[in-house]
Amino acid sequence: MHVSLESIGSLGRKLSVSVPAERLESAVGGRLREIARTARINGFRPGKVPVKVVEQRFGAQVRSEAYSDVVRESFGEALRQQNLQPVGQPEITAEGGAAEELRYTATFEVAPEFGEIDVAKLAIQRPVAQVEDADVDQMIETLRQQRRSWNVVERAAQAGDLVNVETSAQVDGARFPAEGVERGVTVIGSNMLFPAIENALVGISVGEEKVVAVDFPADWRVAEMAGKTAQVTVKASKVSEQHLPEIDEAFVKSFGVRSGKIEQFRNEVRSNLSRELKGALSARLRSEVAQKLVQTYAHVELPPRLIEAEARSMARSAEEQARRQGQNVGTVDHVQFMAAAKNRVAAGLIVGEVARRNELRLDGKRVNEAIQLIASTYEDPSQVVELYRNDPQLMSGLQARVMEEQVIDWISERAQATDVAMSFTDALRPNA
Repeated sequence: MHVSLESIGSLGRKLSVSVPAERLESAVGGRLREIARTARINGFRPGKVPVKVVEQRFGAQVRSEAYSDVVRESFGEALRQQNLQPVGQPEITAEGGAAEELRYTATFEVAPEFGEIDVAKLAIQRPVAQVEDADVDQMIETLRQQRRSWNVVERAAQAGDLVNVETSAQVDGARFPAEGVERGVTVIGSNMLFPAIENALVGISVGEEKVVAVDFPADWRVAEMAGKTAQVTVKASKVSEQHLPEIDEAFVKSFGVRSGKIEQFRNEVRSNLSRELKGALSARLRSEVAQKLVQTYAHVELPPRLIEAEARSMARSAEEQARRQGQNVGTVDHVQFMAAAKNRVAAGLIVGEVARRNELRLDGKRVNEAIQLIASTYEDPSQVVELYRNDPQLMSGLQARVMEEQVIDWISERAQATDVAMSFTDALRPNA
């Protein structure tokens, strides 16, 4: 095998590789013979199918697979020979050549040189928090709210009531909708509707109408109303008050606590909150360390293709999230994610370099703990564990996350860390 290396800019590399054709033919022949031993083809006994027949039936597919394997294996050998560590996916291009050789080029980027990485000089703020009794109380109250029922009442509506609402609007002499009304349901105080409408619902009785002025935003879904002030007619068609369940044995058992004992229920709620808090604190610490690493090595040039690929991936994720939320955003421009992608790439490369230099290895115990933690939030944890065990892509993503957490923990233990106390609620808020 012959390999030549060319530099493209400071971080780009181009490998030209030529492999003897006999290596491909040997791989093809081996695959065909293996298929011949196991293939079932009409007219032939199992294991007695001639290789020529197998080649006619499967030759094109086998050659394609063998070619991919030879390129992948020889590319790895070429990288080791040249002592290169690529970042991102290489661009492989087949090249024409003599009949006795297979030739291709691989274009890729390599990680930059960060120089000395002394994490002991890194000053970070490490968030700390714990679950208090008040947090358990608040979660139980939230669970009560989720199990609440509604009873129709005859009185005027008040804060916290569920109101069935009918609305219509007048703008520039036009009525919206042109005929009939728009119907909806809201809880007064939930801020689901415009403040002016919510305020009008307080004290309203069934069948009563009120007219209020509403300022519609410039991006309102109805173009004729966008950015304008409308006169909105609001009518209540039904008023219901909430009924919260008692925190009794039946309530506790409805959450899977077979004993029905309140104290055991509180312990389980606390345990769940503690797991959630641990994940939130870990995420905050990762963000803090990554931010300080990026700031410290902001002068280092980063691989531009890798940054663009990350930005495009973030744009696709934004599109998918918007679709799941029922929004039609079309194609999201990746350019708006370039700055965030640059920071993400920088953090990933530095963390990877720290792991490599200090020979940090993936902790299988932590991977198992991560799987068990994820599985514990599902009704049948064993199915989730099995899913991860049998899905290489899913497992690979989890292992990468666990490895990142290991490195972040390793860095934070050696950095100049200052503990910053937070409440449970603040710790769970998304990072600013």
